[in-house]
Amino acid sequence: MAKTPGPTVFVLFGATGDLARRMVLPAFYTLAIEGLLPSDWLLVGNGRGDVSHEDFRTHVRKALEEFGPAPSDGPWDSFASRLRFAGGGFNTDDPGSLLDVIASAREELGGSPQLVHYLAIPPVAFEETTKALGEHDLAAGARVVFEKPYGTSPSSFRELNRLVHRVLDEEQVYRIDHFLGKEATQNLHVARFANQAFAALWSREHIESVQIDVPETLGVEQRAAFYDATGAVLDMLVTHLFQVAAEVAMEPPASLGAADLQTARERVIRSFRPIDPADVVLGQYKGYKQIEGIKRTSATDTYVAAKLYVDNPRWRGVPFLLRTGKRMAESRQVVSLVLRTPSHPIADLPPQANVLTFDLAGDGKIDLSLLVKRPGVALEVEPGSVRLPLASLENGEPLPPYARLINDVLLGDRSLFTRPDGLAATWKAVGPLLENRPKPVPYAQESWGPTAARKLAAPHRWLLGQ
Repeated sequence: MAKTPGPTVFVLFGATGDLARRMVLPAFYTLAIEGLLPSDWLLVGNGRGDVSHEDFRTHVRKALEEFGPAPSDGPWDSFASRLRFAGGGFNTDDPGSLLDVIASAREELGGSPQLVHYLAIPPVAFEETTKALGEHDLAAGARVVFEKPYGTSPSSFRELNRLVHRVLDEEQVYRIDHFLGKEATQNLHVARFANQAFAALWSREHIESVQIDVPETLGVEQRAAFYDATGAVLDMLVTHLFQVAAEVAMEPPASLGAADLQTARERVIRSFRPIDPADVVLGQYKGYKQIEGIKRTSATDTYVAAKLYVDNPRWRGVPFLLRTGKRMAESRQVVSLVLRTPSHPIADLPPQANVLTFDLAGDGKIDLSLLVKRPGVALEVEPGSVRLPLASLENGEPLPPYARLINDVLLGDRSLFTRPDGLAATWKAVGPLLENRPKPVPYAQESWGPTAARKLAAPHRWLLGQ
């Protein structure tokens, strides 16, 4: 695997869309600031509109001013000079101006630059765009990044997967899930495999339950049409939450190399028990149907809480409690391993007091909550905690998740990207829920979601908010 990327032409499909504006373009600029882009590169934005190169540069600048890094924080003039735009859309019948702009970019860079296609477009457009890559000879040797969800049902996943493999070899495909690019998510397996104290407790004998909790205060106003066709189950449960659950539950891989790490992650997903719809609560926040672009009859879920089981010897019987929702009381990204409460020799210990928590937000934190003796003559215990902020580690240089994963694409490192065997297993696990979806329950904005979700954590409670 090359350590320094060679000349590269990036093609960003959906370049003027919300995802590109919020995530992808800031990630590219972050890589420029960090000196991690190739010495010779060009970024070609693609969209339906007839946008000049200069107008596209203005669009990118405004995106960076809103979402950062600020243009003044990096080499803006040099970065902007490498931006191009190809309008007129792109499909099998009509490539718009993309072929001409790519040809010009190749000529400008010289030789045979690496092509990297990033599909920051709605999932419904994946198939046509993939076909068009093959039709217009843009697939051979290229690397292609697909956003989630990769399919919207088990059958659509299989259809998309077959199509992609008709056009591309598997080694060319990078299915991105930005939660896998988080520094703290990677610490889920590093902390476990590098520390025997954690490795020893990582099983059903010591862990009572696992909670993966990703509430969000944000709404869906900026992407209403996409969200109303997707919902929380497809946008978050079958993607981010399942992948994080696999990070927690996987068996020790032979190594942390790309193939071994992917294999361990995908293998444990095959042990996910199909979710019982009775173990799921769906919700929709009040006021959702009044958002412009949302159907007044919409039954789209903006909240999901689910109980997942992993049917293997290490985890059998341990509930994985997964929860996410929009317009909730807080924005958090937390994985908590709740340790079993000893039954003796100290009686009447409070439940859920011994917890190992990984905070996935930002640079990440690791918290350990323990019961300790209260100073004094009596034998009384109370909770205590210690925290390790990962940002406090010396010489740490964390990258935001999208920047990290785009850098991995440049290097050809697929270890933090999903594979089709694991995705097939996720669709199998969620299949019963998609076939028999509970009706979404209304919940108040700035709340912790429907109270019905409390029963999923019984006989105990969700650690956040309730």
